[in-house]
Amino acid sequence: MNNGLNKIAPKTLDLQQIFTWLVADGTVLRDDAKDFYAQAQSIFRNATIAIHPLSAVAQCKRLTAQTPPRALTLEWLTEWMARKVGLSFYRIDPLKIDFAKVADVMSATYAARFNILPVALTATELVIATAEPFRTEWEPEIAKITRRSIKLVIANPVDISQYITQFFTLARSIKSAHKSGGQELSLRNNFEQLVELGKANKHVDANDRHIVNIVDWLWQYAFEQRASDIHMEPKRDFSAIRFRIDGVLHQVYQVPAIVMIAMTARIKLLGRMDVIEKRRPQDGRIKTLTADGQEVELRLSTLPTAFGEKLVMRIFDPEVVVKTLPELGFPAEDAMRWDALTKRPHGIILVTGPTGSGKTTTLYTTLKALATSEVNVCTVEDPIEMVEPAFNQMQINQSIDLTFSDGVRALMRQDPDIIMVGEIRDLATAEMAIQAALTGHLVLSTLHTNDAPSAIMRLLELGVPYYLLESTMIGIMAQRLVRTLCLHCKSADGTITDEVWQNLVKNLPIPKPQFVYQPVGCPECRQTGYRGRTGLYELLTITASFSKMIQAETNIQALRQQSIADGMKPLRVAGAFKIIEGVTTAEEVFKVTSALT
Repeated sequence: MNNGLNKIAPKTLDLQQIFTWLVADGTVLRDDAKDFYAQAQSIFRNATIAIHPLSAVAQCKRLTAQTPPRALTLEWLTEWMARKVGLSFYRIDPLKIDFAKVADVMSATYAARFNILPVALTATELVIATAEPFRTEWEPEIAKITRRSIKLVIANPVDISQYITQFFTLARSIKSAHKSGGQELSLRNNFEQLVELGKANKHVDANDRHIVNIVDWLWQYAFEQRASDIHMEPKRDFSAIRFRIDGVLHQVYQVPAIVMIAMTARIKLLGRMDVIEKRRPQDGRIKTLTADGQEVELRLSTLPTAFGEKLVMRIFDPEVVVKTLPELGFPAEDAMRWDALTKRPHGIILVTGPTGSGKTTTLYTTLKALATSEVNVCTVEDPIEMVEPAFNQMQINQSIDLTFSDGVRALMRQDPDIIMVGEIRDLATAEMAIQAALTGHLVLSTLHTNDAPSAIMRLLELGVPYYLLESTMIGIMAQRLVRTLCLHCKSADGTITDEVWQNLVKNLPIPKPQFVYQPVGCPECRQTGYRGRTGLYELLTITASFSKMIQAETNIQALRQQSIADGMKPLRVAGAFKIIEGVTTAEEVFKVTSALT
């Protein structure tokens, strides 16, 4: 300890010591300290489960005496205490901890006894998080056992308690599952070794309680971390688990190959998939609950790879479809134009963009708003992304030749008002969608193109006659998702060059901002500077002038110029407005619009 506080402080940190420091710092005024101390002491003594004294102080919900006043949160108090005792503050990020490795350092009982948590292990050093800086009697013993120097850091006491339970329980489950699978098995050679695995009966039961624990933890962990996808990837020696958070993949954990096989089998079992079939891709879905009881859907997809089955789980939050258009990132003007388009009685509206750009979310949100008791909303999808009671949903099935075009044909006999076609992939589907629009239905669908005007060219390339597009197309929207700057740490001291700005606004008269916000990085955003995503939208309303330009030999540049003249804001321009509003950065906008000219 740098300041010698441990020489005068008690072995276990107590409220008296904390308040002595708070008053000495001027964080709490001496006149207020008595009442504040009594409140914290009452909370500490009456807690049904033993709590750390810092937690008792935080639960009083007081402010600092300094200007500007700051809330005395547990996170703030923990960081403050670290400075008082001369140690580093450490925010535990589960994504950056190899908990199976650190769990080998000591037992869960030992960790709980001293309320300490190993968080990092190198060849020479062991980093241990604690909220009791003066209880170090364990240090010589652990240093001797591990043959490493001990580095002590201060962490949030609630996090330490939570992760002691999680890390050690999960590590124990993985070890037990591995042992129950027989000897250590390597998939070093190739996929054929999986066949030998089955023959020798050296496997882990998918219903083994340890596997159940691991799978349950994986899901809850993904929900806590705001993951949109879970990737389970078999590798040569160990299998990897990765989460996609705000569009970026993060390595979470490595598990033994045999444990991954059992985890995949359990998830396939729950998703009503063929557990035995590992040679063909399969799709499935699972509905589960978060820790706070919120319903969540997972869409499953397996793929045979060189070292086994790769499984990806797409996480769908049903709360997304109750969001309003502005909450999805729509500017107010575009939201009004989109509402006007979707309230038209018939015609075709397309949403375009690459995979993962939020097209499905936009369509579900729109349909949810349109699906009143007075209309019949029908969808044909591959697969059904989210089960929504307000719609009549059909899933196509290639194995029985039920295609998108067959699905639309069937829906036409179901007296629909609004039809959503998951994707227009071929001429047959495009023709059925056009037929539905011509006979008085509103049709919404998706298409994979870079921008809105390109959708016309794509449909012409599929073989759709231009005069049918001219008479049925009423609107096209292209979209992208960009990461949003973290509200807790973004800084307003950035600048943007004239060249970069002109590349964004494309000579439109949009004044360059004097300053722009830029990412910084804090615990809330996991030091990335970004937290969450929002949409960029390019909404093309088909006007009479634009419609006349849809010909057999249409020029894409002419279509783009006309669409801008008609009021369409290109994706990069939409991004420029998000930069002005301090929502995102130029780097993010260019990253998601790099395919645009």
